[in-house]
Amino acid sequence: MGVGPRFPPCALLALALPFALSAELLLPHGADRGDAALEPGDDARSAALELGTALRFYGAAVRSLYRNTFQAVLASSDSSSYAIFLYPEDGLQFYSAYSKNDDGKVPAMVGFSQASTNYYFWENPGSYNVIANDEDSIRNLHKSSNAGRQGVWVFEIGSSSDTIVPAKVSSVLTSLEPSEEDQELTSKPFMSDYGSTEIRPQYVTSSTDSTEEDQHVTYSVPQLAVEDFITSYQDVTGTPSTESFYRHREFPTAKAPPRQFPAQQFPPQGPQVIDVEEFDETGIVFRYHTDVQQTCANNRHQCSVHAICKDYPNGFCCSCIAGYKGNGRQCVAEGSPQRVNGKVKGRIFVGNNPVPVTFENTDLHSYVVMNHGRAYTAISTIPEALGYSLLPLASIGGVIGWMFAVEQQGYKNGFSITGGEFTRQTEVTFLGNNEKLIIKQKFSGIDEHGHLTISTEMEGRVPEVPSGASVHIEPYTELYHASSSVITSSSTREYTVTEPERDGVASTYTGAYQWRQTISFDECIHDDTLHAAPATQQLSVDSIFVLYNRDEQILRYAMSNSIGPISDGSADISRNPCYTGTHNCDTNAVCRAGTGNRFSCECSIGFRGDGNVCYDIDECSEQPGVCGSNAVCNNQPGTYRCECVDGYQFAADGRTCVAVEYAVNHCQAGTHGCDIPQRAQCVYTGGSAYICTCLPGFSGDGRACEDIDECQQGRCHPDAFCYNTPGSFSCQCKAGYRGDGFQCVLGGVVKTKCQHEKEVALGSGGTFFQREIRVGQFIPQCDEHGNYVPTQCHGSTGYCWCVDRDGNEIDGTRSGPGVRPPCLSTAAPPVGIGPSVRPDTIPLPPGTHLLFAQSGKIEHVPLEGNNMKKNGAKALLHIPDKVIIGVAYDCMDKMVYWTDISGPSISRASLHGGEPTTIIRTDLGSPEGIALDHLGRNIFWTDSQLDRIEVARLDGRQRRILFDTGLVNPRAIVVDPVRGNLYWTDWNREAPKIETSYMDGTNRRILVKDDLGLPNGLTFDPYSSMLCWVDAGTKRLECMNPNQLGRRKIVEGIQYPFGVTSYGKNLYYTDWRRDAVVAVDRMVSVENDNFQPHKRSRLYGITTAFAQCPGGHNYCTVNNGGCTHLCLATPEGRSCRCPDNTVGVDCIERN
Repeated sequence: MGVGPRFPPCALLALALPFALSAELLLPHGADRGDAALEPGDDARSAALELGTALRFYGAAVRSLYRNTFQAVLASSDSSSYAIFLYPEDGLQFYSAYSKNDDGKVPAMVGFSQASTNYYFWENPGSYNVIANDEDSIRNLHKSSNAGRQGVWVFEIGSSSDTIVPAKVSSVLTSLEPSEEDQELTSKPFMSDYGSTEIRPQYVTSSTDSTEEDQHVTYSVPQLAVEDFITSYQDVTGTPSTESFYRHREFPTAKAPPRQFPAQQFPPQGPQVIDVEEFDETGIVFRYHTDVQQTCANNRHQCSVHAICKDYPNGFCCSCIAGYKGNGRQCVAEGSPQRVNGKVKGRIFVGNNPVPVTFENTDLHSYVVMNHGRAYTAISTIPEALGYSLLPLASIGGVIGWMFAVEQQGYKNGFSITGGEFTRQTEVTFLGNNEKLIIKQKFSGIDEHGHLTISTEMEGRVPEVPSGASVHIEPYTELYHASSSVITSSSTREYTVTEPERDGVASTYTGAYQWRQTISFDECIHDDTLHAAPATQQLSVDSIFVLYNRDEQILRYAMSNSIGPISDGSADISRNPCYTGTHNCDTNAVCRAGTGNRFSCECSIGFRGDGNVCYDIDECSEQPGVCGSNAVCNNQPGTYRCECVDGYQFAADGRTCVAVEYAVNHCQAGTHGCDIPQRAQCVYTGGSAYICTCLPGFSGDGRACEDIDECQQGRCHPDAFCYNTPGSFSCQCKAGYRGDGFQCVLGGVVKTKCQHEKEVALGSGGTFFQREIRVGQFIPQCDEHGNYVPTQCHGSTGYCWCVDRDGNEIDGTRSGPGVRPPCLSTAAPPVGIGPSVRPDTIPLPPGTHLLFAQSGKIEHVPLEGNNMKKNGAKALLHIPDKVIIGVAYDCMDKMVYWTDISGPSISRASLHGGEPTTIIRTDLGSPEGIALDHLGRNIFWTDSQLDRIEVARLDGRQRRILFDTGLVNPRAIVVDPVRGNLYWTDWNREAPKIETSYMDGTNRRILVKDDLGLPNGLTFDPYSSMLCWVDAGTKRLECMNPNQLGRRKIVEGIQYPFGVTSYGKNLYYTDWRRDAVVAVDRMVSVENDNFQPHKRSRLYGITTAFAQCPGGHNYCTVNNGGCTHLCLATPEGRSCRCPDNTVGVDCIERN
C-alpha cells in the first residue's frame, strides 16, 4: 500500500481509462524491465526502481523500490479519497527477505505512510499506519478483509483526518445509476453463483440484500488520459524494497512480531481467479470468487458460553450477555477480579555495557481489581544488572491496566474491544542517548483455568539506572486511536530517578522516553454496534508504583487506570467515584455511576450481597446436579468448574461426560483374531482397529489361511519336479536335464544373459574356439552362476563401473584406472534343493552385541566390555535368497531391521525369536543404508537406484520422500535422535560428500566434501556425539564433531571398508578384502582385534544392539509429539508431516 500524502478531491480512479487496460500495464514487469528470475536459494535480486527524490516510508528514507503484484484502485468523492486493494491467491511474489546484516528474515510491510514536511531547518517525518508486517499476515491477505469480501481491502486515505481508516461499507446506493461518460468496473460470478461485486467510488458503499441471489456494488468514474494515468500510477504504486527499508537502524519496526492478521478471517476456500477482459474499449471487468457465507449454525463454538451469536447478511458476530464484558469470543463477569499469567524473555543491553542481559521463561503474574481499574504486575527472576533499569517502563504491565481500565459512559477498555486476544508491538525511544527497546506482547485469551495468558519479548538497549535507586512516575494520559482491527498510541513520558544516598545526600535526575505502540486484533465487522466506542479515547493512569526487590529478583508495577473522553481532568464526569476509584464497593462488585457523584454497588455474577460486601455463591451446593452424571463440581470464586470422573471425558458439546474409549493395539498385544504368524499378518490401522492378511503363499481372509499348492498351478518346467512347501515351493530338473527347475534343457546348460553376451563378444565359437578379439572391445564378466559380476571393468582402459542385475551401468559409479567402486550384487546365490532353513530369528542372549550382514544372513558377535566374544558368535537370521545390505536396531522393542536389494524390500524381525516380516516391498530400487529413530519411532533409508532418501513409521506405513534431488549414489545413513539430526554419505565418483539435515528434511547442507574417495560407512556415537566414517577410496577411518570444524584421522591404510559402528572406546568396521569385522581403539588409533566368520564372504552393514537404549529424549517421544501422522524431530522442536500420496486422510502439518 505505501501511499504518501493524502490525495486531493480531484484524485481519480486509477483503472478508469478510455481503453481496455492490459495486464502488463497494471504492473510493468519482465526481462525488458530489468527483472531477472531468481534461482532457488539465491539471494540475488532483480533491478530496483531508482527514485530521483527519496520517499519516506514508515519513518525511513527510501531511494529505490521493488515490485510486488496486486490490484489497486484509487477513487475520490467530493470530500474524501479511497484506496481499494484486491489480493488474489498466490498473487504476491515475495513476502520477506533475508537480511545480510543480522542473518534474520525481514518481512515485507503493508500499510500507509504520509509524506514528510520540509521546513527551513528541519524535516518533520509524516505519520504512518502499519496494517501487516509479518510473513504469515501478508500470506493471508487474500483470505482476510475489512470489507466483508475475501482479499478486498478498502481504506479512506484522503479525508481531513491525518489517520488512514477503513472505509465505511453501507447499503444506501441501490438506486444509483452510472452516467454516460462514466466507466464501469464490474465483477460477476465465474465458478459459482455466490454473488458478485461492483463498486461506485463516489460513495464507496455497497448494496447487499440477503434475499437476492447476487449482490452488486458499482464504481463509476470519470475519464482519465493515458499519460495522466501513467504519471499518477508511478507516483503511488511502488512497493518499497525490504532491503532499503531495513538498512536504516532507526526504523522503528524493523523486526515485526509474528501475529494474527488484524482483520476478519475466513475459512479455507477453493482457488481464486481474476479475469481481465475488454468491453468495447470502455472498461475492464474483474471477476472475483468469494466463499460460502459463515453463519452461527456452524460457528457457535467460536463464541463464549457467556455470549450470544447473531447472523448478519455477510457473516456472524458474537456479543457478551448482560453482566459480562468482552468481545463475544471472550467474556468475563463485570467487576470480577482478573488474573493474568505468562512468560517473559529478553535480550537487553544496559547503558554502555557491550554484553546484553538475557533471560527467558521468566514468569509474569498480574492481578486486577476491575472496579478500581488497578493492576498489580510482578515479573520474577530479573537479574539485578537489569532490574533497576526496567523500573521506568511501567507500561510493560500497563497494557493489562488498559485492558481492564474503568470505563466511563460510552467508552470501552481493551478487553471490551479485543477480548484479551491481540498482539502489541511497542517501540520505546529514550531521549538523550537515543537508546531503543522493542517490546512484543501477545495475549491469547482466557485459558482453561479462567486466566488470561500473555507472552512478552523485549530486545534493545535501556539507560542504566543505578542499583538501589528508586523511580517515581507522575500520572499521565495517553490517547488511543482505533481503526479497523488496529489501535495505535504514542506519548512522551518522564520519570524521576533518586539515586542511593552518598554522604547523606541523594541526587536525583529526570529522564524521558517516547512511547509508540500498535495493537492488532481480530474484530467482527458485521455488527456496527460493536464499533460504538469513539475512534479516539483517553487513558488516564495514576497512583503509579514501581519497585525492584533485589533479594527476590522481582520487578513490580502497580497503577490505576480509567478510560474516557479527551479532557484535561476538569470535566464533572471524571469526578464520579466509579471513575476515580474512590468508591467503597467490594472488590467483587460493579460500580454503577449515577448523576454527579452518585453511584451504586452491585455484586458481580457469581456473588451475593449488597455491593459493599459480596459473598461467593457456592453453585455446587445450591445446584447439586449442575454438572450432570459422571462429573464432579468444584466451586471457584464467582463461578464453578465441572470435571469428569476417572474413565470419562467431555463429549463434543463440552458439557456431557462420556466413557473414554481406550485405543488398544491388538496386533501388538496379541489379542487379535488373525491366523498364526506363520500364515497371516496382523496390520494395526489406528485406534483399536486392525486387519488380517494372509502371507504370500497362503489364501484366505486373514483369520483362516490355507497353503497354496503352487505345484498344482504348473509353476515349474514340464521336465522338472515340483516340491510344495508351506507358503512356497521349489523346482528341480529331472535326471538328464540341466537348469534351475523353471527352465530345463536336455543334457546342456541354459545360458544366462551375461553368458550369452560374453559368448557373442568372444565369437560364435564360444570360450574354447575364440575368434580374434578387437583392441578396446569390452568383454562382460560373469560369476560362476552366470550372473553379471557387480563390478565390470574394461580390459583396455582400466575403467570400472557398477551394473545392475541386467548388466546396465549405474550412473555416477565409473571410476578411473586402478580404482574399483564398491558395487553391490543384487543377485542372491541359488538356493540348494532339499530341506530349507526356516527364516526364524534365534533369540539373542542378554548384553550388547554387534549385528552385521553377510549376504543372505545376519550374524551377531557378543561384546564383553570393549572386546568381541568370538566364541559366542553365531548366525542370528538365515534368509539365503536375499542380499542384505543395511542393518539397524530398535533398542526399545528389541527388533532388527534390514534392507534387501535382491527383492528389493525392507524387513524386520524380533530378537526374541520368530519369523521376519517384510514391511516395505513396493516403490523401491536399491535400498541400502537404513537408520532408526528409537525416540520418534521412524526409520530412514537411502535408495541408490532411485537416488532418494525416505522416512516411514516403524511398520512401513506413512512413507514420505525427504530428498530426491542432489543425490547420485547415497549409501550410509545415521540419525542423532536426541538432537534431531540426520547424516548420510554419497559416494558419487565425481563429487563424493557427507551431508546433514534436520530429521524433517530442513536445513540440508554439505558437512564434508574435501579429501573423500568412496565414503561407504557412517556411524554416530550417541555418547561422545562423534560422527565417524570409513572411506574405501582414501582407505581411512575418520571422525569429527558435527558442530565443530576439523577432522581426526583414526587409522589409515585400511583395505576395503564398507560398514562401521561404534561402542565404548572402539569403532568396528566390516572389510571386503579381509572378510572380517575389525575393531579399532579410537582413543589411541590402533587396530586391536578382528573377527572372521566361519564362512568367508563379503560383509556389509554393521550396527550395535545396545543392551539398554542411550539416554535422552526428543519432542516426538511422548504422544507422537501431538502429530496426527509423522513426527520428525528437529534441534529445537519437531515438525508434523503428512505421508506422500495421502488421499482422504485427515492429516495436519505444523511445526
